[in-house]
Amino acid sequence: MHLDPSFDAHVRRVDATAAAALIDEGAVVLDVRTPDEFTGLGHIPGALLLPVQLVPCAPAVLRDPDAPVLVCCEHAVRSRTATRLLAQAGFTRVHELAGGMAGWQGPRAYDPAPVTGPSAWLVDNADLLPPGGRALDVACGAGRHALLLGAAGFAVTAVDRDNAALTVLQAQADRLGLTVQTRQADLERADVDLGDAGYDLIVVTRYLHRALMPHLLLSLAPGGVLLYETFLIGQAERGHPTNPAFLLEPGELPALVQPLRILRQFEGDIDGALMSAVVARRQ
Repeated sequence: MHLDPSFDAHVRRVDATAAAALIDEGAVVLDVRTPDEFTGLGHIPGALLLPVQLVPCAPAVLRDPDAPVLVCCEHAVRSRTATRLLAQAGFTRVHELAGGMAGWQGPRAYDPAPVTGPSAWLVDNADLLPPGGRALDVACGAGRHALLLGAAGFAVTAVDRDNAALTVLQAQADRLGLTVQTRQADLERADVDLGDAGYDLIVVTRYLHRALMPHLLLSLAPGGVLLYETFLIGQAERGHPTNPAFLLEPGELPALVQPLRILRQFEGDIDGALMSAVVARRQ
């Protein structure tokens, strides 16, 4: 990914007083510090936490390119990367807190918050992912993982049924110079087209269609990695989803990915939901 410094001209740098006015008007605050800084040093109440190393997924997180966004870090160094990326991705009302949180005199909150954006299961298992190659993002939605994987050097195929979301994702990826190719497909059709086989990495998060699993396994290259997480049956007691077709029984996911070799697995709370997750490799 190449970020063009000329897009800095599209970013407005504001002092703490102007930033407070923006927040009062409804601007989204994006804090690109580490979780320890976010909690230990305090953050603007209501801010979203997205550490700068994960910021390529910010366009998919923020969604509306015409809504105001205020980006901050501690000393207005890391925020420059984030604001440049957002402006290059097509966001039109990007602001940076001049001087960073070190100069913020407004209210602070100290409560911990989850990282906004990529799946914690993906981030926590990055050490098991291949160093690059071809990646498939299944049921990609707005493309939070497609953008992140593209920025990490993968050639990504992003598949979803929502053509409008794919159009936005493709435009953002193109503006950022990422190798991302979107593909509209109904993942629940028997003849679903996932693109050419031989993916080094397949990522599926918060989506389940059991009949799709054989297609995914066949699409993995030898040595390829499948990273999968979705909801357990107990999630229905907490809210969405409630349809049993979209919920796994305990222990079901490891059986569904056979004969892949499971590298890690987990059942429990992930990002505030009751989930089952695996990372598995094709031999």
